[in-house]
Amino acid sequence: MGTLAKRKTQLVQTNIADTGLRHTRTLYLIAALIAIMLWSTSFVGTKIAYASFPPLTLGAARFAIASVILGVIVAVRREFALPARRDLGMMALSGLLGTTMYFALENIGVQLTTASSAALIVASYPAVTALLEFFFYRTRISWMRGIGIAMAIFGVYRISGGAAQQGGEHELTGNLLLIAAGFVFAVYNFATRKVVGRYSMATVSFYQTIAGTIAFIPLALIEKDQWRMPTTESIWMLLYLGLFCSVAAFMLYNYGLRGLTAGTAMALMNLVPIFGVALSITVLGEALRPGDWIGGSIVILGVILSVREKKKPIR
Repeated sequence: MGTLAKRKTQLVQTNIADTGLRHTRTLYLIAALIAIMLWSTSFVGTKIAYASFPPLTLGAARFAIASVILGVIVAVRREFALPARRDLGMMALSGLLGTTMYFALENIGVQLTTASSAALIVASYPAVTALLEFFFYRTRISWMRGIGIAMAIFGVYRISGGAAQQGGEHELTGNLLLIAAGFVFAVYNFATRKVVGRYSMATVSFYQTIAGTIAFIPLALIEKDQWRMPTTESIWMLLYLGLFCSVAAFMLYNYGLRGLTAGTAMALMNLVPIFGVALSITVLGEALRPGDWIGGSIVILGVILSVREKKKPIR
């Protein structure tokens, strides 16, 4: 009886441990999904904020707010550290790329095109990154990933081609700026990899955001003739973009990465264009053209193929 009772106790403990593990994994998944939902709303939020803020001014104000919040987070978590001069320079460079250049291009692009087209084009960025990895680092690309990259690029071409025919010159320009932003985003990833392993992500993001915000200020001054008293709705949207889309989403996504595989994380990122398009239709009343439906579907399928990793055989 003693042995039987001991086995029952071990079985109960194992079941409790398995339940706790599943519960923790569920929390990781929920955190990542919330982050993706927040990122998906940024296209619509940016469109609404344009009622008062021109694109470059919006970028500067958004990341000034994010800088303050990240500074508080780093101080509270006692993660503040002064990086080595070389690392600090790399953080500043990646901040200029990932904050100033990327969001300057994205904000102007979103102003000129539709929020739904922007969400679909941004979905191709992982494929663009994989393509540049091949050219810069000679990373091997399987035939399936190659097909995926080609599909994603063709899908973006379909979206931009539809804009040229039906949306006009401004929308085409906006789409081209978003495509250029994708290449900037890829180079930003390469620069960030050089320092991310030596410092916490909050520390890296803090210095990147500070550098990017400082560089954004002179760009915002170019638009000073367009400055006007912001509406209450625009101010709330600015705070939302700075707090939730720039900081909270990042923190939640990083938390989710603790318990999710890289493949799962990349698969979840494919939900961004789906949520983004859905919000553009329901909130802004945008309508997708047939070319957008076709191109967007090709982009998403291509990205799914391009981020697949070949499993190594078990030996």
